[in-house]
Amino acid sequence: MIKLIAGDFTLDAAKGDAPRRTISGTAVPYNVPARVSDGTEVIFKPGSLPVDGKAPRLFMFHDASMPVGIVTERVDTEQGMLFTAKVSASSQGQDAMIMLQETVIDQVSVGVNPTKFSYDEAGTMVIEAADWTELSLVPIGAFGDMANIASVAASIPHEPDEVVTVETEVQEQEQPMSEVTAPAVEATIPTAPIFAQAKREFVLPSAGEWMAAYHIGGDTFSNMNKAVAEYSASKRTALQAAAGDVLTTDTPGLLSTVVLGPLVQDLNFLRPVVEAVGARAYPDNGQQKTFIRPTITTHTSVAAQSPELSAVSATTMVIASNSVSKTTLAGQVTLSAQDVSFTSPEAMSLILNDLMGEYMIASDNLAADNLLTAATSSGVWDLTVADLLKSVYDSAVDISNGRNWTPTHMFVSPDVWGQLGQLADTTGRPVFPFIGAGLTGQNALGNANASSWNGNPLGLQLVVDSNFAAKTMIITRVGQGQGDAYEFYESIRGLQSLENPSVLGRTMSFHGFVSTFAAIPGMIRKITQA
Repeated sequence: MIKLIAGDFTLDAAKGDAPRRTISGTAVPYNVPARVSDGTEVIFKPGSLPVDGKAPRLFMFHDASMPVGIVTERVDTEQGMLFTAKVSASSQGQDAMIMLQETVIDQVSVGVNPTKFSYDEAGTMVIEAADWTELSLVPIGAFGDMANIASVAASIPHEPDEVVTVETEVQEQEQPMSEVTAPAVEATIPTAPIFAQAKREFVLPSAGEWMAAYHIGGDTFSNMNKAVAEYSASKRTALQAAAGDVLTTDTPGLLSTVVLGPLVQDLNFLRPVVEAVGARAYPDNGQQKTFIRPTITTHTSVAAQSPELSAVSATTMVIASNSVSKTTLAGQVTLSAQDVSFTSPEAMSLILNDLMGEYMIASDNLAADNLLTAATSSGVWDLTVADLLKSVYDSAVDISNGRNWTPTHMFVSPDVWGQLGQLADTTGRPVFPFIGAGLTGQNALGNANASSWNGNPLGLQLVVDSNFAAKTMIITRVGQGQGDAYEFYESIRGLQSLENPSVLGRTMSFHGFVSTFAAIPGMIRKITQA
């Protein structure tokens, strides 16, 4: 599921006996790029969100266990999707209205499952249609002022003698999101004495709050770490020291020594296979351990009728219900309270970044392994130029026969990439040189570029991934939306944090669910080596 966080609101006082517990504003602006929690850039096209069908539920923080209302009106404009939502009179709804009034929460976030989308040249997901499942109240925005809660109406009822309103009558609007609105009725609330209260005890941030602050960075993340440090200091006298999995001695240079440069990173957290294939949202909203992916095993038929009035061709379509399982990828680290308290936020950031990076590597490794497992051999390459051309085109023919789809990608391991780059004709000219400006040439002089993966043999997009076993070469069609032979599904659940007082530590874990599916196995072809 894609969750986009959308930004200020104004408070309108209400008249009448029955309180109006409604909020309204912009859920998503159209044609505005935004980055979701997994790093993907997305753009919603006009008309991509539905205005009918099942109404999205109103949640707190995308937590389905905290429903606080329902979206009652959806208005689609050229600029974006507008909404009105009714907040429940439950205790959770009452808490939500208080936070809205006090501007603790002033933004909304949509949760959608894309059903029709593509990727532009920059790799941005362009959503043309999606199922809108929920709308959440959140404190952090990605669209800024372009997506916001425009108004909060009659959040909490008051006794009649507590509110004095002006005499002007204001007719309540039938369309709360119309550009033409009646002037708000100003309300005067008598000032009551403010009694001293004990400072509310700080509550450690949830996984979602921590991840949101981490992605925003800057003052938001710094303030959260400061609050956590103050909380740890206040509890320090009541706890006894104990060892954790990550101790202060495990992060040298981050305690008393000033860090003069960035940490040396020996891993590049890339997902070449996943990026080429494209990560899809789970069709079941991630609610089940398995989901059904239907495929056609027998098509209908059409043939010439002969003679006239004879029975025409009739074949029953057969659809297979393929059960796809979900794999949980997870990792954890336990930090000592000393490591959390005595280091700067950078120490925590380094650990969390590495944990998330390892998830990326593990998910791409699974996608690479399963792609190779699903491949069928289309030939053996004897390492000569002529035999490579024959093997590649044999694979393309195997993919196209009976389907009319053509291959788009060549997946190789780094050693095979090196072999391709060194191929030369009888006069020593490179077979696949990089010419420049996105052009490649065959059997022509050019500037070979060994520092980047440029050069795409025979027009195929070359994808090099170190997660492949040696001597891997796969030719297939992916990332096109139609005719994709291989699919990758993913639901990143994010970070979870748990205090462990018995050892004076904090355990943090990062996990997600992934699945792969060979939709058209016959279009996944591999070329082995002699």
